[in-house]
Amino acid sequence: MCGIAGIVDYDNKGDKKPVVEKMLSVMSYRGPDESGIYNSSFATIGNLRLSIVDIQGGQQPLSDQSGRYWIVFNGEIFNYPELRKELTEKGFLFKTHSDTEVLVQLYAHYGSKCLGMLNGQFAFAIWDKKNEELFLARDRVGIRPLFYSTANGNFSFASEIKSLFEQDDIIPELNPESLSQIFTFWASLTPNTAFINIFELSPGEFMVYNRKGLVKEKYWKLNFDNCNCELSLQNAAKQFNELFSDAVRIRLRADVEVAAYLSGGLDSSTTVAYINNIEPNVLNTFSVGFEEGDFDESSYQAEAVKYFNTSHKSIVCSSTDIAEAFPKVIWHLETPVMRTAPVPMYLLSKLVRENGIKVVITGEGADEILAGYNIFKETKIRNFWANQPDSAIRPLLLKKLYPYLPQMKSANPAILKMFFGYKLNDVKNPFYSHLLRWNNSNHIMKHLSNKFKEKIGDYSPFKELEGKLPQNFNTWDSLSKSQWLETTMFMSGYLLSSQGDRISLANSVEGRYPFLDYRLIEFCAALPPRLKLNGLNEKFILKELMHNQIPESIYKRSKQAYRAPIQSVFLSEESPEYVKLMLSSQFTEQVGVFNYSSIQTVLARIKKTGTSTEVENMLLTFVISTHLLYDQFINKNAANYKPAMLSNLKIIDDF
Repeated sequence: MCGIAGIVDYDNKGDKKPVVEKMLSVMSYRGPDESGIYNSSFATIGNLRLSIVDIQGGQQPLSDQSGRYWIVFNGEIFNYPELRKELTEKGFLFKTHSDTEVLVQLYAHYGSKCLGMLNGQFAFAIWDKKNEELFLARDRVGIRPLFYSTANGNFSFASEIKSLFEQDDIIPELNPESLSQIFTFWASLTPNTAFINIFELSPGEFMVYNRKGLVKEKYWKLNFDNCNCELSLQNAAKQFNELFSDAVRIRLRADVEVAAYLSGGLDSSTTVAYINNIEPNVLNTFSVGFEEGDFDESSYQAEAVKYFNTSHKSIVCSSTDIAEAFPKVIWHLETPVMRTAPVPMYLLSKLVRENGIKVVITGEGADEILAGYNIFKETKIRNFWANQPDSAIRPLLLKKLYPYLPQMKSANPAILKMFFGYKLNDVKNPFYSHLLRWNNSNHIMKHLSNKFKEKIGDYSPFKELEGKLPQNFNTWDSLSKSQWLETTMFMSGYLLSSQGDRISLANSVEGRYPFLDYRLIEFCAALPPRLKLNGLNEKFILKELMHNQIPESIYKRSKQAYRAPIQSVFLSEESPEYVKLMLSSQFTEQVGVFNYSSIQTVLARIKKTGTSTEVENMLLTFVISTHLLYDQFINKNAANYKPAMLSNLKIIDDF
């Protein structure tokens, strides 16, 4: 796993090596083992390396055998041995044993068509010396990030936004339309980011930059057109088992030790079970717990550790721990967030690195491809309820979804109707499954300043999203629609960013996600809905497959979303001083996004009652994270987070 950055300047305005070195240095934690820069007449591209495959020989940048194509690569190609064998049989010669060289040789032979052959998680750039053009690509579901800008008349790219800001003529400025997307969907819609003139290559997309300009193209799309509706549970489970077993097997390929996260849930327990079957050695596992019991799953983690006999280490997070680390996490995320959940994951990856581990396998993706989230069950109940909207019985089904939320246990039908009845009868709406969630987060818009509302104008995030829906979206069943929205909107933009790449690489740890093997994704997209969500039984096929393969208590436990405390983090007597500053009238006015009086009204209500609602917690986190983002990137108060300049840089001049 690595970080990449580069500049293409056809006007050849000055030496770009010092600039690219700065771009790499600011994110050197992504690849602290080695670094290198390729420098030619019009292109300067660089790489930071976290050595995992071919530790001795895989340094970048490197070229194909002809010397025409030069690559910088962030990620892993898990099927590289098979691809290397194919190329060798065609007469290609290799000077390393790295997946990077396989990738550049593959591109030299197949061009952009090579992307369909890759099984991996990647973002890479290839400079073509002969045609003087840059090719960039990102993996199918956006596991690895890739940002770019044309703001200064050049084309520049990087694994993180902060690298782009190392160019003096790219000035950070918050993007009002993107913020309105984030405050609604929890993430911006690619190619937008939280900053003006900074863009993100969309998942499953490649682009070419040359003297004619920039051209982008999709090479993979998630679709639910090909339902294998007659598939039996037995045959589906057999095929799933074969695919997932191979997905885990190839993700164990590394020249360093591979560990795993063990959260105490179905998904991580499944990955550990498969790892043990493939490599029955003592596995290192890691987990995070919480001092606050409402968020803690330590008892299930302990059962899983005992069952699988792993060598286990864990941390227990307090609200103070989360509060202290929150600003640094925002520095790494480069976007406002509405939850503190990324912070414990950041602290967990730090524990992993402190134990000498570079690679962890995790269970992310299972909820998206197998309908594991409560939002899918919630949608099913709301559809059922909408058939008899006056029913007092049907909304009570919603209480089954959130047994871990104290306020749900005592909720009466009137309260349930008030909260979950939002646009209940609007079942034809393409966003029906997510209307309730987005309405809750969209309450943040009520607390924006008048000045910021003017900047947004009549812009509608919903209209923009509607324009991105697949052509045949309305022909899909209800579950498929909600899965597409969750996977496309939430997984890459929020989950894989705030709890994946940006958090693990902050501590030089690579995450690997077997549930996100594209073969498994496509297989699950074609599964009959009943094999994913059977009644209100989520991830039905996975549970059937793992019966007697994991602890019974985990197999039978209710779905519990991963959460972290918020109110006790920011509104206790022990909360750090920065919280007061971020909520102050002076700072709120300086940033200009939120209305100070409106925020104070909410804070006063929380102080008076001693409790906060989910919506109020989201608002609080959004305000503080947005203000921190402004302070770090626009006020440039982030000197404490910047790592030292590179000390192991290799330069390749090619003129």
